[in-house]
Amino acid sequence: MNPNAFAASEIDGVYRAIRERRDMRHFLPTPIPPDQLERFIRAAHHAPSVGLMQPWRFLRIADPDLRRRIHAHVDEERMRTAEALGERADEFMRLKVEGMLECAEVLVVALMEGRDAYVFGRRTMPAMDLASASCAIQNFWLAARAEGIGVGWVSLFDPEHVRALCGMPAGSAPIAVLCVGHVERFYDKPMLEEEGWDVRRPLADMLYEDAWGRPAGPRVVPAQAGTQVPDAPERPGELGPPPARG
Repeated sequence: MNPNAFAASEIDGVYRAIRERRDMRHFLPTPIPPDQLERFIRAAHHAPSVGLMQPWRFLRIADPDLRRRIHAHVDEERMRTAEALGERADEFMRLKVEGMLECAEVLVVALMEGRDAYVFGRRTMPAMDLASASCAIQNFWLAARAEGIGVGWVSLFDPEHVRALCGMPAGSAPIAVLCVGHVERFYDKPMLEEEGWDVRRPLADMLYEDAWGRPAGPRVVPAQAGTQVPDAPERPGELGPPPARG
């Protein structure tokens, strides 16, 4: 028994949050208490960051007019994205890609200004500030899912335009508009999978060993039942059995 491990029920809770996290698009207007939203942001602030630079900044959009202006810009970018998709344009336009006007809260997540001063971990990989902020968003997402609150990550926007709308300083960069709120239900599978846009790839296609494209060897010890992360029936060659449903 590993003395550093959580209790079995706590481990199951962590894996369940990972497995059942969804990028939500359908929301209820029910308000979220301020202390609950703060918990999610505190969870985000506990994320790892390269060189402890903590590049994430969260901007709560409380002004309804500002929310509408950001939404209008997102809708414009939605049309441009459809044009860029060519033959899949009509299929894309049938998808619901955001819930900004329905959700309880909208947050803009951004990278701070002055990041060039941080060389630790970024000398050859400057994008590690973005990777660090993405970890913060994932923490936020999992904390919200554990409390039954939906989150949707909207990326259909021009960063410079949103930066200007939000009065952000030069050098900062918005990376996400988060829709946060109560939902009637969480999707059984990722919405884009439910809508037939794409499917989750087999894990075996993503895992190599020692050389690119070389399949990984067999597992040494089978994973415990009930702690598998995949949320869809696995295909031949994937690691481990599908999670138990209850």
